[in-house]
Amino acid sequence: QVHLVESGGGLVQAGGSLRLSCVASGRTFNSRAMAWFRQAPGEEREFVATIGWTGDSTYYADSVKGRFTVSRVAAESTAYLQMNSVKPEDTAVYYCAAHTLLYSAGTSLPGQYHYWGQGTQVTVSS
Repeated sequence: QVHLVESGGGLVQAGGSLRLSCVASGRTFNSRAMAWFRQAPGEEREFVATIGWTGDSTYYADSVKGRFTVSRVAAESTAYLQMNSVKPEDTAVYYCAAHTLLYSAGTSLPGQYHYWGQGTQVTVSS
């Protein structure tokens, strides 16, 4: 089992930065790919970024590429999402997720992630 808790959301002006954290409990965090998704009001959940279980591979949605950076620190059992140059359209609830399978590559498909956090609200003002 993996329990995930996100933090770091808040209100930020357009062009600013935020860093989201996702702290995991459970012994298998370091063996699972992690991902960040987001969901705006009235919209479907949208893939943002993923990082492989080793931390060596990352993949981003086109909408955030070059602005957001996903990372993980094994010793802290924590995944991060550094958000730079944020835009009003980045406003959403952000969720971290852990892949269902051990030692798998990260993907953009939410159905492949079994463990989810409760979400953290990010609001970008113009």
